Amino acid sequence: MGDIRPRPPQLRPGRALAHTTGASGSGSPHRSDSRPPQTPRGARPSDPDGRLGTTPPVPGRPTSLSLLLGLPALLFALITWQVVADGPLVGLDEAASRALIHPDRRSELLADLGNVQVAVPVLGAVLAYVTWRTRRRAGTDHWWWPAAAAAVLMALVPALIVPLKELTDRPGTPVVPPGTGYYPSGHTATAAVAYGAATMLLLPWLSSLPARRALLVICAALNLGVGFGLVRRGYHWPLDVVASWCLCAVLLALLWLFLSRGTPARRR
Repeated sequence: MGDIRPRPPQLRPGRALAHTTGASGSGSPHRSDSRPPQTPRGARPSDPDGRLGTTPPVPGRPTSLSLLLGLPALLFALITWQVVADGPLVGLDEAASRALIHPDRRSELLADLGNVQVAVPVLGAVLAYVTWRTRRRAGTDHWWWPAAAAAVLMALVPALIVPLKELTDRPGTPVVPPGTGYYPSGHTATAAVAYGAATMLLLPWLSSLPARRALLVICAALNLGVGFGLVRRGYHWPLDVVASWCLCAVLLALLWLFLSRGTPARRR
């Protein structure tokens, strides 16, 4: 009769060594080769922008935020400093303006697209449409948030631009009546916020990618046209327009962050 005393289990030939340290010196107690584990967290490195699929903790979107907020704010501060201090950038700005100024009917029509009487009604029509669509959606709470946020942002434009005009006290170009208060451009800011906010509100309701691209192109063309018309007509220096674009980029980035995080209608 054989020995039936208890003893350690013996390795059988032909069986996978599933609990050894791994073949080829992998060092893993659960792998028989040196391949990486098949779980998503072990196979993929963390995304620096914090997108889906990264290992926790997710750090958010620092790169996007720095581009949307930091860079335009830095450029606006730099231009404002140059205007107030009458720095070398102002001399280049005035030279560029003398080369670009050529008043004509087309430039005046483009500049008029930045008038309050034109841009604000466009935004108002979009606000009414988006509010109507959002309210009709079943289960959507706070349907008035997107329109209210865009309206508040539009109201902030004169509250920011007028004090900056008084602070910088920059004179106008040679073709406008003598006076000061031309920096930054109010027409540019009105157009940028009105057309930009309208575009942000309309984008979620467009299902096709070509339609979204067309809307973005129209928004960019309108703002470029307003800026070109103001400079070409001689209503503003080029830096007046660029500074307003930088300031409005920060405002629109804040609106985008609010709409994307604060309203259910944007999380579709």
